[in-house]
Amino acid sequence: MSTTPAAPLIRARELTKRFGDFTAVDAVEFDVQPGEAFGFLGPNGAGKTSTMRMIGCVSPVTAGTLEVLGMDPRTDGSAIRRRLGVVPQADTLDMELTVMENLIIYGRYFDLSYRECRTRAQELIDFVQLTEKVDSQVEPLSGGMKRRLTIARSLMNEPEMILLDEPTTGLDPQARHLVWERLYQLKKQGVTLILTTHYMDEAEQLCDRLVVMDKAQIVAEGTPRELIERYSSREVLELRFEDLVTPRLDGKDGGLIERSEQLPDRILLYTDHGEELGETLYAEGVRPVTSLVRRSSLEDVFLRLTGRRLVE
Repeated sequence: MSTTPAAPLIRARELTKRFGDFTAVDAVEFDVQPGEAFGFLGPNGAGKTSTMRMIGCVSPVTAGTLEVLGMDPRTDGSAIRRRLGVVPQADTLDMELTVMENLIIYGRYFDLSYRECRTRAQELIDFVQLTEKVDSQVEPLSGGMKRRLTIARSLMNEPEMILLDEPTTGLDPQARHLVWERLYQLKKQGVTLILTTHYMDEAEQLCDRLVVMDKAQIVAEGTPRELIERYSSREVLELRFEDLVTPRLDGKDGGLIERSEQLPDRILLYTDHGEELGETLYAEGVRPVTSLVRRSSLEDVFLRLTGRRLVE
């Protein structure tokens, strides 16, 4: 007995956004399925935020078609927004109010009763691990705490889908991992997550599927593992040399190098046999200052596709 696949929550075809003569999003196409974590990966200025703003119905579509939750943002923007949670790139909390007051006031925008707002707010404060800060003003909170409060606020209307624009930019590693863990819990509860990021480790941690954007276009799509297997080797050998001068490696690699990338501070050698390649080069007299074998990452994929690093 066959089952009909669920309709995508977002469907974009030839989606375009222009600001005058500048094209921020150039005829992109993608679907987002219910319950998945979908990412837009790319450097600043790639078109990620402009795409998210169209999905969030705060920036009109210039051309193409966009369906969100089965509706058209051109005519149903208000209805769509009521079913979305939004975590903007910059926190927009009221700094002079308490943690609890920020959530209650936001919930009232959705016509929830004060009692219901307070009940939901307490549940969400506990969920994002801010219980001890419930009566604290927002201004003195750490960046990680403010980010978690912003995520809690986005959940006050019990949204089917959450838009997260650069959710951990500027956070220290511990705070980032706390945010990741809370987002993972939301995904387990069936909430659809859509995020932009220029952190490759964040995309690998959170995304079931993603698109790589560069210069307003989608240049690749797939799961993190599919993209790495498609566009990179199994391993990467990173070498640094004295005075940042890389010696010629032609004919010294035993045919193990698939390709190479010269960065300002090191050279990346793509291979399926990192340790063997390092030993082969050493036997040929190649003496780097440092040598590191690691697995390929999404940043390597981006270098292959665009010739640039994700974070610049």
